[in-house]
Amino acid sequence: MEKKNIDWENLGFGYITTDKRYVSNYKNGAWDEGGLTEDANITLNECAGILQYCQECFEGLKAYTTEEGHIVTFRPDLNAERMEDSARRLEMPVFPKERFLDALDQVIKANAAWVPPYGSGATLYIRPYMFASSPVIGVKPAEEYQFRIFTTPVGPYFKGGVHPLTICVSDFDRAAPHGTGHIKAGLNYAMSLHPYVVAHQNGFDENMYLDPATRTYVEETGGANFIFITKDHKIVVPKSDSILPSITRRSIVTVAKDILGLEVEERKVALAEIGDFAECGLCGTAAVISPVGKVVDHGKEICFASGMEKMGEITQKLYDTLTGIQMGRIEGPEGWVRRIL
Repeated sequence: MEKKNIDWENLGFGYITTDKRYVSNYKNGAWDEGGLTEDANITLNECAGILQYCQECFEGLKAYTTEEGHIVTFRPDLNAERMEDSARRLEMPVFPKERFLDALDQVIKANAAWVPPYGSGATLYIRPYMFASSPVIGVKPAEEYQFRIFTTPVGPYFKGGVHPLTICVSDFDRAAPHGTGHIKAGLNYAMSLHPYVVAHQNGFDENMYLDPATRTYVEETGGANFIFITKDHKIVVPKSDSILPSITRRSIVTVAKDILGLEVEERKVALAEIGDFAECGLCGTAAVISPVGKVVDHGKEICFASGMEKMGEITQKLYDTLTGIQMGRIEGPEGWVRRIL
């Protein structure tokens, strides 16, 4: 199979239209059989539920080319399960896990020429999403929905690749107590756009959001979870009911415990204690793991011992092991890598 003629090594993190995408519609209480289409456009009624009341959820995962030339995905079963949870919370019909995985296989195979080659540093980003498609003017769930998957080849999420980031403590809240912070819904990300723009205008790479109830504990950024490493190499993961259950973060926990033999603690992390950690990182599908060099809390700089030049020792080990599993260089736990081609 011949790959597309793209400068893979200099690819940015942006949208490029690929050949095929998957579409299935929910009507009269059931999903249709679905299938692939070349049409990248969506036609909606002006009163569609997604436009009026933001009934929408989505996922994000990647397809990789391994060293042996296979095309694989990483733990897509967890994406399917998380999307089921998101749909239930938003009173949307669940798109079954088995169908999710089948649709995923179909769309990756149809766009195999767009999967970047091994060693390029690029991947095929995959976006499954679902939205209310039928008209609804009263505040209530819609009756019809559409599930879709599109793909786009992408480079690193943060420009310049893996380098230590500077984060600011945000004055805004990412999610409400007992709200929707634990699901992957577009409405959560819409709320984070203004704080994100403000952070960039002030010279920061991202925001650190605190818990919305007391504003004393670390939660996450607009698009990634935090991990911290102590001076004696213990992994500390913030715990909260309003944090998105990142698949990357959960995988890092297993890698740390079962492969690297490190101690892991999942607990509330107070903002006041983060200066005691040796390393800090952001983890998520898009960024994988990005090191944090500095957190600025309203003028007070909190610098990590790992510095601003490169990843810390343990963050680097976690990154190398996780990406090694994803790319097929390291054997991971059974079922983590799903081979497509």
